Amino acid sequence: MITRHTADTMRTLWLLRHGETPWSIAGRHTGRTDVALTERGERQAAALGRHLGGRAFALVLTSPLCRAADTCRLAGYADVAERDDDLLEWDYGAFEGKTSREIRAERPAWTIWNDGASGGETPDEVGRRADRVIARVKAAVGDVALFAHGHLLRTLAARWLDLPPRAGGSLTLDTASVSVLGVERERCVIQHWNEICHLSGE
Repeated sequence: MITRHTADTMRTLWLLRHGETPWSIAGRHTGRTDVALTERGERQAAALGRHLGGRAFALVLTSPLCRAADTCRLAGYADVAERDDDLLEWDYGAFEGKTSREIRAERPAWTIWNDGASGGETPDEVGRRADRVIARVKAAVGDVALFAHGHLLRTLAARWLDLPPRAGGSLTLDTASVSVLGVERERCVIQHWNEICHLSGE
């Protein structure tokens, strides 16, 4: 049974991307479509849980989409996790399910970080959701874990550093990766980024 950690303030923020899905393999933009984990993705989630080793968190939040919620469950945190709709992946609108190559065939200079998604969210809109999560995180007492999605977590990391949402484009996240944000002398920092060593034997 995983318990809740207590401390005087929020200490570290753990960003946990969901495991592999059929769409992540294909490079398809997977926003609100509820795509399940592959068998390998399930193994990755279990490996993530072993890596965390039952670490206690003051607060565990998960996106409601099954690829993140199932990663949370297979990692061993379903009993303490709370759903947060602000952790949903970027709404890709008309670009849902398409690869970047397919989108650029119509819009050659397009990037999600600069242009957002046609009929979906802009970078600033995703940034505002990330800001709400950060406010909730900073109110917690102890370490916090977030089970969510690549573009959302990259945006959140940018906002953690007080950078514009588009700065998330300079950060990359593999499936089932672990990243840790923290505070050093009152300055928000990245402590570890995109760790995947725990996946070597999955």
